[in-house]
Amino acid sequence: MLSRIVRHEWRSLWADATTLVVAAGFGLAIAYGVANGAGWVRFQQTALSAAAEEEAQRHASLQARIDDLERTGESISAFQDPRSASNAGGRLAPRYATLPPGALAPLAVGQSDLLPYYFKVSTDAREAIVSATEVENPQRLLAGRFDLAFVLIYFYPILILALSYNMLSAEQEQGTLSLALSQPVGLATLAAGKILLRGGLLLAVVVGCTLAALVVGGVDLGAAGAWPRLLLWVGAVVAYGAFWFAVALLVAARGATSASNAVVLASTWLVLVVVLPALFNLMATAFYPVPSRVEMVQAVRVASDETSSEGSTLLARYYEDHPELATGDADQAMRDFNVVRVAVNEEIERRVRPVVERYEVQIARQQGLMDLLRFVSPAVLMQSALYDVAGTGTARHRWFLAQVDRFHRGWREYFTPDPCPHTGAGLRRPATLRLHGGVDGQPRRAGPGEPAGLAVAAIAIAWLATRRLARFPVVA
Repeated sequence: MLSRIVRHEWRSLWADATTLVVAAGFGLAIAYGVANGAGWVRFQQTALSAAAEEEAQRHASLQARIDDLERTGESISAFQDPRSASNAGGRLAPRYATLPPGALAPLAVGQSDLLPYYFKVSTDAREAIVSATEVENPQRLLAGRFDLAFVLIYFYPILILALSYNMLSAEQEQGTLSLALSQPVGLATLAAGKILLRGGLLLAVVVGCTLAALVVGGVDLGAAGAWPRLLLWVGAVVAYGAFWFAVALLVAARGATSASNAVVLASTWLVLVVVLPALFNLMATAFYPVPSRVEMVQAVRVASDETSSEGSTLLARYYEDHPELATGDADQAMRDFNVVRVAVNEEIERRVRPVVERYEVQIARQQGLMDLLRFVSPAVLMQSALYDVAGTGTARHRWFLAQVDRFHRGWREYFTPDPCPHTGAGLRRPATLRLHGGVDGQPRRAGPGEPAGLAVAAIAIAWLATRRLARFPVVA
């Protein structure tokens, strides 16, 4: 009987041209969203390729210059000598730490257009490196990007509700519901047949159009981890759709008119998808306000200006902490620009650390609060799932920043002065250009937590709906 209901519903929907037009429009929106995501990924890949090429050319040029100096014995200023630790580790040979887009990044732009995906790592203070990043066009960031995640979070439930708000009330108002129930079929079975057809149709449109857009866009679905993540994405889409179908069934089980159902469902969508996420953001920023990024940049600049003018004092303090580096010659120590630069960078980090720590602590608290509240709003839960699968959320970026910090510490230690002379003529380390240790850019592992949460909510609401169908007024 269920299969017969599904076939009947298919004939009814196929006869209604509006359904086909809406499905086609939804498919085009999906394809356009994936195309926008793929375009952003190509932009990132182009920028990272240009950075890698610039780095390789710069290092090759410096290596050639070092070989020439070694061969000719030319005397050169310490400030221009590429063999100097302060030059090689600082302004002449910094290394890019990059976060390449994941295999399924076209599925969701997420926050990858807000968060920097590469840093130029040198011996400078950590805060100076992190704050010296490019900022995307503010107008574009304000408008946001139309991607697949946007289509699924906002348009997908609207389409579900538009196809389901009158699945029982229409037949009730036309007087055909009692005739249908006179057959050996229950009301729950009738509703299940209608939902299965509509859900299967929408799922086929979403998955089919998405896969087609990914293939046409040149996305490598054979990349490591791509298919498991794609299955998680499909699971999230299915669970999100099941949630909204369950909500539609619960509202339909009231036995109210189609117009009343439409108003209730529209209000529910507005609260769960628009109002609650905005309210959660307000709560997070109100409870845990984050210091301004401008404040951090200004603190770095002030600390840099002040500490650069205090080189002598800082050098003495640095030698107190590292007596093994003291040469015993005060004049030589004062001329040792590399040691002074290390001391200055350490002082900049010390002075700016309170601002940075306040920023990082408040961000962590905000994220913790959102992690707790996301299970209240299906839209926030769906967004979290899509961003994790695509690798464009804050979780992967926090992992990236931790890797950058570790890389920066290793870089600083590699170029920290040792007891040998530090003049350009005395420091001979061409191997410093054979850079090692970097960031591999692997995203954090996405998990089934968010799809499972949506599925549990859908099952609970569907159970309530079936209980309420027992009191459904068959005759209007």
